[in-house]
Amino acid sequence: MSLALHSLTLAWQDSPQPLLTDFSLCIAPGEIAVIQGPSGCGKSTLLSAIAGTAPPELLISGAISLDGQAIEATPPEARGIGILFQDALLFPHLTVAQNLAFGLPSHLTRAERQQAVARALEDAGLADYGPRDPAHLSGGQKARIAMMRAMLSAPKALLMDESFASLDPHLRTQFGQFVANRIATQNIPALLISHHVDDKAFATGQVIDWPC
Repeated sequence: MSLALHSLTLAWQDSPQPLLTDFSLCIAPGEIAVIQGPSGCGKSTLLSAIAGTAPPELLISGAISLDGQAIEATPPEARGIGILFQDALLFPHLTVAQNLAFGLPSHLTRAERQQAVARALEDAGLADYGPRDPAHLSGGQKARIAMMRAMLSAPKALLMDESFASLDPHLRTQFGQFVANRIATQNIPALLISHHVDDKAFATGQVIDWPC
């Protein structure tokens, strides 16, 4: 299940200069590719193009494929792509366990959902945290729960938008290792964009400097 960009060009409708020109990238299953560059240069726009959430005024040419199938005309909800943002974005009115359950497919039985949540909490090293209020979690714990929630939705690929930016250096390293292990375990391609040069260390695939 690889994620590939083929000669991708992105341009705003009223802009004389494209954001990205003739860009190609292939991310193998289980790999994390990193695109690094300054803030405000369009890296997040690239992720929105891959996820299918880009605004209509963004002109996109080239091809985006997942497991060899073109997806640029596929609706966002049918692409099977998970997104992890800088902020954990946990639902404050739900417990930790309920936040995790939110990512599960609706066809699972109640028992299956409970088992999946319990496994996710154990994998995250937070086995006893299910009943807790997310507000009482540390930054690193919130990040791990957000990651596990994204993975419980069984994405075919994962996009990470500055996902380590809010963590201190120790937690960045710890969380980066946790993410790399989850990506390898679920054997899906992942793309991390970051303005922080140290995040290149989390790459297990290509590292690309954003053309800004």
